[in-house]
Amino acid sequence: MKNILLVFTGGTIGSQLQNGTIDTHQNAGFKLIQLFQQHYPNQNQLSFKTIQTEQILSENLHPQFWQQVIATIEAEVLDNVDGVIITHGTDTLAFSAAALGIYFNQIKIPILLVSSNMPLENPNANGLKNFICAVDYIRQKQAAGVFVPYQNPGHPMHLHIATRISSCLPLSSDFISVQSKPYLLFENGKFTHQHELPTRMTPSYPLKKQFANILLIKPYPGLNYSHFNLDNIDAVLHDLYHSGTACTSEQWGQQHSLLVFSEHCHHRNIPLFLAPSIKTDALYSTTQQLLTHNTKMIWNTSLESAYAKLALAYANFTDNQTIDDFLMRDIAWEQV
Repeated sequence: MKNILLVFTGGTIGSQLQNGTIDTHQNAGFKLIQLFQQHYPNQNQLSFKTIQTEQILSENLHPQFWQQVIATIEAEVLDNVDGVIITHGTDTLAFSAAALGIYFNQIKIPILLVSSNMPLENPNANGLKNFICAVDYIRQKQAAGVFVPYQNPGHPMHLHIATRISSCLPLSSDFISVQSKPYLLFENGKFTHQHELPTRMTPSYPLKKQFANILLIKPYPGLNYSHFNLDNIDAVLHDLYHSGTACTSEQWGQQHSLLVFSEHCHHRNIPLFLAPSIKTDALYSTTQQLLTHNTKMIWNTSLESAYAKLALAYANFTDNQTIDDFLMRDIAWEQV
């Protein structure tokens, strides 16, 4: 008998469609259990303990929500649990997966975040299939850690490392791992490795369930840095174009140059970090300029995991060397 802790948090998988509007519904999560019982032949091998936290559409969540989910899990006696499944919306799935993956970096059981592209009553919804994959992962005693099972429409089911799943592709309901490298393929009840899970070599970082205030900035042509208010900000994370670059030119005015903005952050004693970028021997001149102007790169890490690591680092540590060491290390398989 496998004991599974099932935490309902809302999202599309916990929603219903009524009068043209999709919103969370208190009974939708238990609809998932009913569907599962109708379609899963080995249900007599399983025992679920269900907990319903705040029901929320994931676009509305805040890092305080992660604190609530973590507290819910830690309140349980996990020695008696074979795995945890958390239902979650798709909009911020990658951010929550990264946050929980980094936080639970030494967890001894699997934690899986399960979402659905549509409400469960829709015959095209993938939520039940994603849930079954999560259950089978626990039932078959697969590796501990935090993961996300998700089947893109018309494609096989993949299981992603939580710290490597990217946000949903635009104008679709598709998820991919960074560099399009999922961890496992799930077909006919069996898991097949697509890429091996690296051995955990890092020391344990005991973390408190608290998150710092991180300003996340995305680059685009014409970005004006004078619009940003840095009051009450612990650190800035600046997204980069796919080649690890951002505008350093003052040709269009100083307010459009990240180099000038980096000096502004430096004068305010606010650290400025950059991600994502692959560390190579050949970098663009703009990237080289940034690295010599009071910025730090979080190498080989997705934007979502970089955000999670920064939020945890600046809420948990005060020593800059400890923070830098935490950001440099591969805590939960987030580095590719």
